Amino acid sequence: MAKVLIIGAGGVSGVVVHKCAQLPEVFSEIVLASRTESKCKTIAAQLNRPIKTAQVDADNVPQLVALIKAEKPDLVINVALPYQDLTIMDACLETGVDYLDTANYEPLDTAKFEYSWQWAYQDKFKDAGLTALLGSGFDPGVTNVYTAYLKKHYFDEIHYLDIIDCNAGDHGLPFATNFNPEINIREVTANGRYWENGNWVETAPLSINRVFDFPAEIGPKKIYMMYHEELESLVKHFPEIKRARFWMTFSDNYLKHLEVLGNVGMTGIEPVMFEGREIVPLQFLKALLPDPASLGPLTKGKTCIGCFAQGIKDGKPMAMFVYNVCDHQECYREVKSQAISYTTGVPAMIGAKMILEGKWKKPGVWNMEQYDPDPFMEDLNKYGLPWQVVEVDPSAIEG
Repeated sequence: MAKVLIIGAGGVSGVVVHKCAQLPEVFSEIVLASRTESKCKTIAAQLNRPIKTAQVDADNVPQLVALIKAEKPDLVINVALPYQDLTIMDACLETGVDYLDTANYEPLDTAKFEYSWQWAYQDKFKDAGLTALLGSGFDPGVTNVYTAYLKKHYFDEIHYLDIIDCNAGDHGLPFATNFNPEINIREVTANGRYWENGNWVETAPLSINRVFDFPAEIGPKKIYMMYHEELESLVKHFPEIKRARFWMTFSDNYLKHLEVLGNVGMTGIEPVMFEGREIVPLQFLKALLPDPASLGPLTKGKTCIGCFAQGIKDGKPMAMFVYNVCDHQECYREVKSQAISYTTGVPAMIGAKMILEGKWKKPGVWNMEQYDPDPFMEDLNKYGLPWQVVEVDPSAIEG
């Protein structure tokens, strides 16, 4: 039916490629490209159907343009680094190809991520008749769709939204991150931020926590409030929301390692001189830490990610929780990946499918919640991320 160019060859990319390869009726041709083509070939060797691989520098617009012109894909799926979103968007505009990513743009030299840079492309994509779908991962991505689904089917207004991300898995290593270490640590060590009564409230990193009782025998876990990009788009597109927060679980071991690394400067992003050359401490640390793609066979346990919403329906208060539970070992058996990459890669495939089938295709730059959630939610059940929605006690998250 369609040809896709997938850029990036990390853990998430591996899942996207596997899941696209499972649907030849939609993804009839697949090209996988990365700065290091050998990583692409490793992923390709795991598949039961042939795909093409290529080498490309995603920071280099002329290289990207040349590859896109040579391959003529119907869609570019960007699962490279967030630093490269704009160069890939520029290349798509120049070549007239639709675009999809899983995380919003982040400047390399500043630990800051927001949608302003990509939202600024709205008129360019609209005038070109092209679709750009932003944040088609889990959080952001599925959490945006969950919110739209709850609003469509359960609420007249959502007033309070808490997005909760729990990884109850254990890889058995002293310290590792479940996705790109550089992106992960920049995100976790940044100041927290939440939306309340029309304003952003900033907090010290991981300074606010609660205990939340997770389903599927995961049980009570401490959750820490931090900033996450989907909050920005959700409060824009659902202006009735009075408060929106994002929470994530961390083990005591992870937090202690992170504290020590921060105290000695290893999480810094400013270059320092070392033996006559500049190095960025966090990039050096990334080189020392385990590759997240290597954690698949080691990780046991489950993840649970969902949206806890409170609001009104027919004038009465309502509280609902919609969530997915994913098993690390089941993910590895299917696609050779742990659940963190799986929960991001599957929605990327589904978002691509929505565009290619014309269900989520209109010129411009769009966030996930701006489309009809129902076909995406149906595909989550079909392709590996089944969800539950339950009515809950509003006091499950206090304060």
